[in-house]
Amino acid sequence: MAFEYHISRHKRVLDVVMSLVGLILALPVFLITALAIRLDSRGPVFYAQKRVGLDRRKGSGTFGGSDRRIKVGYGRPFRVYKFRSMIVNAELHTGPVWALRKDPRTTRVGAFLRRTHLDEVPQFFNVLRGDMTIVGPRPERPKLVSRLVADLPDYALRSRVLPGITGLAQIRNGYDDSLESAARKVQYDLYYMRNASLRLDLEIMASTVAVLLRGKEHA
Repeated sequence: MAFEYHISRHKRVLDVVMSLVGLILALPVFLITALAIRLDSRGPVFYAQKRVGLDRRKGSGTFGGSDRRIKVGYGRPFRVYKFRSMIVNAELHTGPVWALRKDPRTTRVGAFLRRTHLDEVPQFFNVLRGDMTIVGPRPERPKLVSRLVADLPDYALRSRVLPGITGLAQIRNGYDDSLESAARKVQYDLYYMRNASLRLDLEIMASTVAVLLRGKEHA
């Protein structure tokens, strides 16, 4: 069953192997990126942001069902790591908002990192820590999750599996920029959760690489 795959040793082994390989291959790029960020703008190289992760409460282990505390529940917060692509304190006056495709808060190096998705490479450390998986629903910030659950009740179901670096919703729908796009991504995420398998994960990984090579945006 799909949920059994989500918690299987096979998926965890794939996560660890892919993350280690990814970090080793990306090491030269890692160092160059860190230097470019430091030279380009004031502030730290890395950026840590609180996101909503897996709901580890007892009783949230079966997909489907009508338990209200599962339906409206939230996952455990964790810190997601990225290369900094925006100016320091970018949301100081606005609070959490969706990033724009041509976001004025983005630095010069940051614009390149976001376009190539190199800013996401540090999330392999999140995968090794067990906070994330390679393929799964993308984690969102707690305040945005609160708003989205109010408008899209099924959104809370996403926290029943580990969040991912990439996913079906990302390769099919791109960046969230409205409630409508978020609603579409929820349906892709729920489809993935119902049909998750090693084969589907590998297909999504391959599609993600193809998207990156084409320079197409995904989130």
